[in-house]
Amino acid sequence: MPHHYPHLLSPGRIGGMELRNRIVLAAMGTNFAATDGHCTERLIAYYEARARGGAGLLVLETSAALWPSGASMPNTIAFSDDRFIPGLSELTGRIHQYGAKIVAQLNHSGTKAQEDMAAGRPIPVPSPVKRSRSDMFTVLTPDEIGDFIKGASADGTGPKYYEMTPDDIAETVRGFAAAAARARRSGFDGIELHAGHGYLLANFLSPYTNQRTDQYGGSVENRARFLVETISAVRAATAPDFPILVRLDAYEYRIEGGIELPDCVETSRLCELAGADAIDVSAYGNVASSIAFTEAPLVHEPGGFIEFAKAVQAAVTIPVIAVGRIEPDVGERGIAAGHFDYLAMGRKLLADPDLPNKLLAGQEKSIRPCIYCYICVSQIFINKPVCCAVNHSTGREHEGDILARTGAPKTILVIGGGPGGMESARLLAEKGHRVSLWEKDADLGGTARIAGLAYAPNEKLVHYLASAIRALPISIQLRTTATRENIAALNPDHIILATGAQRVAPDIPGKDQRHVFDGDELRGILFGSNPGAIAKLSLLQQMILKAGRLSQMLRHIGLMRLLSKLWMPITREVVIIGGGLVGLELAEYLVERRRKVTVLEPGPAFGPELAIVRRARVLHLLQAHGAVLHKSVEDIHIGAKAVSFSLDGEQQEKACGQVIIAMGAQPDDMLLKQLADCGAQIHRIGDCRRVGYIDGAILDARELVQRLE
Repeated sequence: MPHHYPHLLSPGRIGGMELRNRIVLAAMGTNFAATDGHCTERLIAYYEARARGGAGLLVLETSAALWPSGASMPNTIAFSDDRFIPGLSELTGRIHQYGAKIVAQLNHSGTKAQEDMAAGRPIPVPSPVKRSRSDMFTVLTPDEIGDFIKGASADGTGPKYYEMTPDDIAETVRGFAAAAARARRSGFDGIELHAGHGYLLANFLSPYTNQRTDQYGGSVENRARFLVETISAVRAATAPDFPILVRLDAYEYRIEGGIELPDCVETSRLCELAGADAIDVSAYGNVASSIAFTEAPLVHEPGGFIEFAKAVQAAVTIPVIAVGRIEPDVGERGIAAGHFDYLAMGRKLLADPDLPNKLLAGQEKSIRPCIYCYICVSQIFINKPVCCAVNHSTGREHEGDILARTGAPKTILVIGGGPGGMESARLLAEKGHRVSLWEKDADLGGTARIAGLAYAPNEKLVHYLASAIRALPISIQLRTTATRENIAALNPDHIILATGAQRVAPDIPGKDQRHVFDGDELRGILFGSNPGAIAKLSLLQQMILKAGRLSQMLRHIGLMRLLSKLWMPITREVVIIGGGLVGLELAEYLVERRRKVTVLEPGPAFGPELAIVRRARVLHLLQAHGAVLHKSVEDIHIGAKAVSFSLDGEQQEKACGQVIIAMGAQPDDMLLKQLADCGAQIHRIGDCRRVGYIDGAILDARELVQRLE
């Protein structure tokens, strides 16, 4: 099949390793290994799916070269003893059967070695650690704080550090070399030394953390000496053509006196001279600042690290790997222009491991999009296995193929065209069932459409799911309200209720005034679908919305997102009552449109439904835009021109022109009660079963399909 990626999908070479294309799976922690460092079937099946999906090279997640020392997660892969070789060999064998190559990322996590911290083991550092205050605990919910870190230390006194001597460094170098030799014997095609992201080798490279005055401190050359010695030792312990990749930080965000691009460029040259075969260019941020993690290493800005890769590419003759939210077409152009040689993808290959094969087949539109919700990495923050909001198979590959064709096709009616309804219809149709999907609105997407209006990546998921079900033999009926009569006419064997949640404002004094809207009313206003809510607006606003509805403009999320920056029926000063996912994303949407927003949350935490990293970013950006955020608010009263409330026992008042109540979401079970005796088996998924938003609805669809079989 013709495709548009002649450079990205062309063969490549790193050292003695031939690659079928230039797509690299970036290393990402999974917590899928066993607690004793061994590979598990869950971990192997996860990597096997990415190899089967067509990636040219897989970089294994950060693994402990000197395990248990230096492990950053409870379930870290170990390379420190020959007893781990059988499991590692099983992993590489399973990868190679699909034509992919795999390198082991060897690491010592240094000050990020959480498992050393929890066990009370002293942690090696180049220089005395500078203490810094973290704002992460202001972001976490009370439930998350207990899981955020396993323990300050075994005795509760905090982490213990020791400044490495030259002998300590030499011993660690030998440990890395032995681990690399073990990787080669296990069938790995190469190794990657992780010298970034605040880990031990990076601690020596950074002038912020390395204040030594001996041969391992001071100049770039001295700070890189530990790394250079490790490269040389790995080369001596393996083979002349055994590929050695090095991951480096091009910049350390929010770290005054940290690594800057010229440091990285010079270190890259030194790595090449020492025998490295490729440079994997990343970046890091001071995670004591909660926003930093979406600056680096999980950059939120599309293509945020490309300029770093270009600078390194100009300085070395070995291949350069670029990473950092780079779309395939951007990667194609970058490789064609000589800005870098390989494109590493992380989150995109969590969302769709078949992305490379789909590019090769010219099926770009069938790629399941990452929505950058950060639930994947947020799981690692709280010591849980990685997952993906849009791909329910991530981490469940070992459960087998849930899409095997059924031997007993059933007639199945899905009621509700949101993400859960569309995903369940897709899965059931692919299994061979006779599927109908009914949606009461004129468009598919449900409440994910307003989520897409507030946060653009969500819109891509709506389009992907809608295209996927339209490509299958599914009877899709829009503007169709389910009743006992039309359901009886279809006579389904199973009915899947995916009707979402009811969003009715709680009993707050003053909520019935014209300038107060609940969540469903606001959705109806923005999409022009709720006449009762629209009637609360001024005559001019009603006329503009009517024109938008008649012209069909209100059906196009992207166009609405653009036009709403010019005009929308929302006053300049808005109070949002409710600081959960809906309230925060709405606030984010409004501040981007120059509204002055105050968020009042009665509970003890903001956005518990949001993934930690996404929540941290939203809260930071809201405050940067001047939004006022209050939690643990009591005694809320809505007046004609202001909202009064009690905060820490003190009565306060906030003037506003409109109030939006983003609370009161409850599963919608109205249809369930009506269909109790209809004869079909009834199932509920998504928010109409339990309010769980996009990720909950997508996972519910998978579990439903498994139950039906």
